[in-house]
Amino acid sequence: MSLAVAIQMDPIEAINIESDSTFALALEAQRRSHALWHYLPQQLMLREGRLYAKARRLAVKRERGRHFELAEPETLDLSTMDIVLMRQDPPFDMAYITATHLLEHVHPRTLVVNDPIEVRNAPEKLFVTHFHGLMPPTLIASDKPAIEAFRAEHGDIVLKPLFGNGGADVFHVAPGDENFNALLELFTRLYREPIIVQRYLPAVRDGDKRVILVEGKPVGAVARVPKAGEARANLHVGARAVKAPLTDRDREICAAIGPVLKQLGLIFVGIDVIGGVLTEINVTSPTGIQEINRLDGVAIERDIWDAIEKRYEGSRTVRPV
Repeated sequence: MSLAVAIQMDPIEAINIESDSTFALALEAQRRSHALWHYLPQQLMLREGRLYAKARRLAVKRERGRHFELAEPETLDLSTMDIVLMRQDPPFDMAYITATHLLEHVHPRTLVVNDPIEVRNAPEKLFVTHFHGLMPPTLIASDKPAIEAFRAEHGDIVLKPLFGNGGADVFHVAPGDENFNALLELFTRLYREPIIVQRYLPAVRDGDKRVILVEGKPVGAVARVPKAGEARANLHVGARAVKAPLTDRDREICAAIGPVLKQLGLIFVGIDVIGGVLTEINVTSPTGIQEINRLDGVAIERDIWDAIEKRYEGSRTVRPV
C-alpha cells in the first residue's frame, strides 16, 4: 500500500526531532513508502467548494539540522489525498476551529486524522467533563463568588485557561496565596471564556502521566515529573520524562473512555492522569510517543499507522500515488 499523505502542521524547520510526535509519524509513513506533503494551516484555501493547500513534497530523515527536504510549492487539491494528518499545535482558537470546518470539505473521502468534526467538538478541558467520576473536583465558571466558594471548599487549587495549552497561564494557588484576586483579574482581562478551577493534586510531584491511546486502546505511557519549584508538568518547561508502566487504574480509565474515542474517529489520543484521576483528553495534536518509545523500547507510530491504514482500507480502494 502506498498512500498520498498531506501533513498539516507548524513549520517543520523549528521542530525538535528527538521529541516531536509528528516527525515520528512522518518517518514511519515514509518507511511504509507513503508519499508526503507538508503545509501550514494558514495555507488552506477553499474555492468553489474545493479545498486546496499551498503544499510542498516532503522527505524526512533523523539527522539533526538536516531533518527535512521540501520541494517547490504546489497548489494541492486535498480531495486527491488519501490521508490528511491534522497535526498543528493548539491553542484551540478560532483559527484552529476554522481549519476543522475547512477540512470537513474533504473528510471522510480523504481520511482526516483525527476526524475534524470531533476534534472541534472535543476541546481538551471540556471533553473530559463528559466522563463523570474520573476527574478531580472541577469548576468551570466566570462567576467570582462561585470560584471563591470552590477555593474555600478545596483550599489548594489550580487556575487555568479553558483553551490554553502547553502549561501556559496555569497557576497553583495555595491556601492563603495573596495573588488569588490578582490572578482572577488577569484571567478576566486575557480571556473571554470561563476559567477552569480544579482541586490541586499533590501527586503531580510524582508525575503527570501521559497515556497514549490508539483506536481507544492504551499502547504506552510516560510520566512527566515537574522540576523543583515548578507546578507544571510540561516537558517544554523543564519536566523530566520518566518510565511509567500502565496501572490497573490507567486501564480502567481507558476502558471507560476508549469506546467513545473509537466511535468518534479519534484514532490518536493522549490523556493526562495525575494520581489516578483524569485531567485532560488531548485530541488536537497529542504528543509523547518518542519519549515512550525510548523508555519502553517500542514504536507507537507503527501502531498509529496500522490503525490509520486499517481505517482507510475498510472504507475505500487505495488511489495510486
